[in-house]
Formats: sequence, structure tokens, C-alpha cells
Amino acid sequence: MARRGQYAKGAAKRAEILAVALDVVAELGTRKASNREIAARVGLTQPGLMHYFSTREELFLEVLRARDERDHRQYHSPDGAFEGFLDVISHNATVPGLVRLYVEYSAEATIEGHPARAFFEERFRWVRTLMTEAVRHEQAVELMGPDVDIPYVVDLVIAAADGLQVQWLLDPSIDMADRLARLWHGIRATSWPAVVT
Repeated sequence: MARRGQYAKGAAKRAEILAVALDVVAELGTRKASNREIAARVGLTQPGLMHYFSTREELFLEVLRARDERDHRQYHSPDGAFEGFLDVISHNATVPGLVRLYVEYSAEATIEGHPARAFFEERFRWVRTLMTEAVRHEQAVELMGPDVDIPYVVDLVIAAADGLQVQWLLDPSIDMADRLARLWHGIRATSWPAVVT
């Protein structure tokens, strides 16, 4: 019985640490989001923090996972509409530290053996599934043509979203959601066969 109680307390503390780390990274960015700052905000020492997350990389990967779960709960449209994706992108403009963490870790994940690699491989499969649902929704409501190359559209939109995040970090005047909405509307417009008169 005591083990269950200890496990529940440990899981609750881990969840608290993740919630605080999410806020700290969003607020301060990865460089300034020190283990000391995160530990202090949850009432732990740095070694105490490392009891729950063995490395900084593990903690930050779990922060990214928690961010995705939160964003999915908050913004995902059950019918797969693209607007939910745009809402996430708009929200990203309010959390530059989390965007920077995502950009840094996604780039590092391309290195074979990097701890973030499996997370990003899984994440891209998941995002492709969500984006495929968005395209199929558009086709079902006849906003996008039936013969559109779905994998092409999905990869293009994901690449544009990730590239815009890098550009936005360098120039915050870029409206990521607006540019993605324009891209989406362009895909819609060109997805129908041309009418020859």
C-alpha cells in the first residue's frame, strides 16, 4: 500500500515539475531555464530535481511532450479542421522559449543516436496523421480537390511550419499563422482541376 502512495506522490511531483518547467522555458528560454530555477520553483534542490529526470535532455524532451499534449487538448479540432493547427501556431508566437527549444532539439535529433531522435520520429508520424486528417476534412467538405496529393501537401505544410518558426525566432515580426493560412488557401485553390472554357 505504501508503494502505491509513494508512486502517486512521485508521479504528481513529476507532473508538477513538468508544468513548472514548461512555464520556465516559455518565459526564459532554454539557455536561461536553469535546473536551479526549475528546482527552486517546485521546492526541490537540483539533485532532488534530477531524481525525477536523470538528465536535462530528458527533462526538456518531456517538456516538449507535455507541450504537445497540452496544445492538442486545447486546440485540436475533433473534425480535423486546419484551424486548430493555425491556433497552435498562433499560440506559439506567445511562447518563444518553447519554440526555441523545439527548433534546437528538432535540429539535434537529426544526429544518429541523439536522445531526441526517437521522440521526433514519433512526433512527425503523429503530426502527419493529424495533417492528413485536416486534408481529408477539407476534401469531405469540398474545400480541397479530391485528387490532391495528400502526402505532398502534408510534408509541405509541416516543412513550412517548422521553417517559419526558425524565421520567426530571427524576426518576430513574421506572422507565422498568417503565412501558413495563405499557403493552405493556395493549396485549396490549386487543388481543383482547371476548368477549360
